[in-house]
Amino acid sequence: MGSPAARWQRRKEARPAEILGAALAVFAERGYAATRLDDVARRAGVTKGTLYLYFPNKAELFKAVIRGTLVPELKRITAAAAEASPVSIDHMIADFERLAQSPLGAIPKLVVSEAANFPEIARFYRDEVVARGVDAIRAMLRRGIDAGAFRAVDPEYAAYCVVAPLLLGVLWNHSLGQVADDPLDLAALCRTHRDLLLQGLRPRPVSS
Repeated sequence: MGSPAARWQRRKEARPAEILGAALAVFAERGYAATRLDDVARRAGVTKGTLYLYFPNKAELFKAVIRGTLVPELKRITAAAAEASPVSIDHMIADFERLAQSPLGAIPKLVVSEAANFPEIARFYRDEVVARGVDAIRAMLRRGIDAGAFRAVDPEYAAYCVVAPLLLGVLWNHSLGQVADDPLDLAALCRTHRDLLLQGLRPRPVSS
């Protein structure tokens, strides 16, 4: 059995991750404006003073949540785009569906709904998440076009077409879907989007 000092050290080292997990849950439930650091501290099982040792304010805590939870997931999703093939699209959409159905799925709606009141948070999310994801998809499309796996499209704007239906599904389920009698089936949306995307990117036969 470990010593009390060793257990205390493990607990201390685990605190940032525990605080981020609690913060994600509270932000997802209440939105950015309504989240109070007292609530996050209570959910994490620490004092507010302890929370301030790691995160000086709510904005920095939110940024840490994005960096510590969403950005690593985004990297896994965009890594699937490295192959630039129909298989890579399958993996990318499957990973997105899994992410969208996790607590992280609430973050896009939170940012969109509060962007006007908290532009710093919106800019941070654009730079850390949106720009990275869209750039990775653009690069995938360019590689696929160059390799002949995809037909020639405009990668600059086609990247938004890849993202838009997926983002719609997440925003819908965390807003209108909360009051709809027939909530959007995100899995069905992802399957349909995948089929349309693969058909739309399929190289066209060269006419003789």
